[in-house]
Amino acid sequence: MMSFPLLAILLTLTSLQLTIASPLKPRNPTCRQTKVAVLGAGTAGITAAQALHNASISDFLIIDVNDYIGGLLHHTNFGKNLATGQPYTIELGTNWSSIQTFDENGAVDYAYLLDDYETAYGTVEQDAGRILKEDLQDRTFRSGLLVADWLPKDDMHKQAAEWWQFDWEYAWPPEQSDENNLCTDPRGFSYWLQSEASTFLTPNDPRVLLSTNITSIDYSAKDYVTITTSTGSCIQASYAICTFSVGVLQNDLVSFTLPLPPWKESGIAQMQMGTYTKIFFQFPPSPSGSYFWETPSSSADTQFFLYADPFERGYYPVWQSLTAPGFLPGSGIIFVTVTAAQAYRAENQDDETVKNEALAVLRSMFGNDSVPEPIHFLYPRWTTTPWAMGSYSNWPPGLSLQMHQNLRANVGRVWFAGEANSVSYFGFLQGAYTEGQYVGEAVAGCVNSRFECRDEPHYEDIKGYTTGSSMLQQKNGWFVDSTSF
Repeated sequence: MMSFPLLAILLTLTSLQLTIASPLKPRNPTCRQTKVAVLGAGTAGITAAQALHNASISDFLIIDVNDYIGGLLHHTNFGKNLATGQPYTIELGTNWSSIQTFDENGAVDYAYLLDDYETAYGTVEQDAGRILKEDLQDRTFRSGLLVADWLPKDDMHKQAAEWWQFDWEYAWPPEQSDENNLCTDPRGFSYWLQSEASTFLTPNDPRVLLSTNITSIDYSAKDYVTITTSTGSCIQASYAICTFSVGVLQNDLVSFTLPLPPWKESGIAQMQMGTYTKIFFQFPPSPSGSYFWETPSSSADTQFFLYADPFERGYYPVWQSLTAPGFLPGSGIIFVTVTAAQAYRAENQDDETVKNEALAVLRSMFGNDSVPEPIHFLYPRWTTTPWAMGSYSNWPPGLSLQMHQNLRANVGRVWFAGEANSVSYFGFLQGAYTEGQYVGEAVAGCVNSRFECRDEPHYEDIKGYTTGSSMLQQKNGWFVDSTSF
């Protein structure tokens, strides 16, 4: 016969198990109710909502901390058109010829090194295909370049050429990476995304909640998710699509209840967030109406000026003129791009320090007497912007496809989308677009039919570096035929 103390213990354990199983909890009638809450109105959020709309789901909300649709597709007014008095539109975020090369002594031709780097890069690409096909150990891009006989360590001209070809594209140096066009539309690059949104959202659509700061996501209930804002208001949804950047998730700027499981935390922690900072200057014209960078050694349509600093790699390296034909002729605007450690350094300095450092570089390039004081100066600080915490993601060495899939995978009714989740296009606008669309379609399947609702796979225990050809499957976000490369 079972003793009373043992029976009491078993009853207690049963009670605890029922509590942990989280039985149906009544919804909070003070919370706004919806089928799907899309957290973020950037590219991933808008394309996810568009996928819901295309699946005949209209009961959704889009919530964003900013007062505009676009996320990192952000433009601002800068400077002044001297003829009209109106400001110019410049892009602060993602965007991407003629090039002239410089070092601390002024103009010097080392553009041929760009071709040398391209040759080495092609060798690394071919070798990367062999590593993938034969399931060999991963390595940094720097290691691949060394094997391809690209040795820039003691050659600052080579360092500058490499920065132009690699860092500018990935926002990270080759040591930290696994093996652009500029919009001048006065409506801004985000106009494209706003136009997409207008195909399924009405002006002032009540389903779009802008200037709304999300502080917590509670997914402990069995059949809904509760989202709380900084004002204390709440939204309850059958499903949530979280499009926050990896930087936001890594810095715990939004709390989760229950805490995210260890496999999810690891997936978030191991992806990198890069920084790509553009620093804008507007200069007055000379008495002749030209600008100091329009020199006899450059043509009027020279767009890029590459600088090789004698001491620091990536120190104010690429200057881009917007006075070139097809951009903003006569504007007097030029900007410099810094990435990775140099971007972090610039964003943590005051404006005056950054301005003076950059001006010193310009004066070493074009001469002290040629470069006047700017009439306008501006740069964003993405790494300290709470809703961004960086510009875009980077796939670090050693990150396996399984661990990346843990970044992509849903946790209960909370799904995740964004450029970092894309295997093929991480770090690019296309990644945000395709992942938003993919997750929107997956959640639409859950809303429309429980038979179409399938969790994304995840991996509890990953031993060593285990990405092999057998893992290159659609379930892990691999949507291409790897044998075609």
